[in-house]
Amino acid sequence: MINVGFGNSVVASRILAVVKPKSSPIKKLKEEAKEQKKLIDVTEGRKTRSIIILDSSHVILSAVQPETITQRFVPASHQDQSIPEEDPL
Repeated sequence: MINVGFGNSVVASRILAVVKPKSSPIKKLKEEAKEQKKLIDVTEGRKTRSIIILDSSHVILSAVQPETITQRFVPASHQDQSIPEEDPL
């Protein structure tokens, strides 16, 4: 699960892309999702900073920066760069 803001989570394996909302094609994608009732807004009234595209054609609006969401994909084991202990013979 990936936290997308304000206690909301998405299954990480369902995410196809995390993009910024400013380009014309993404704005069009957002409008099409709204028309098809596949738009999920989890911004809680704040500015949309990222758009998450799922494999089910759902589009999620988030107030979290795209860079922050993509950093959350990194498992905790990779964030801790400790040196593994050697195996004794």
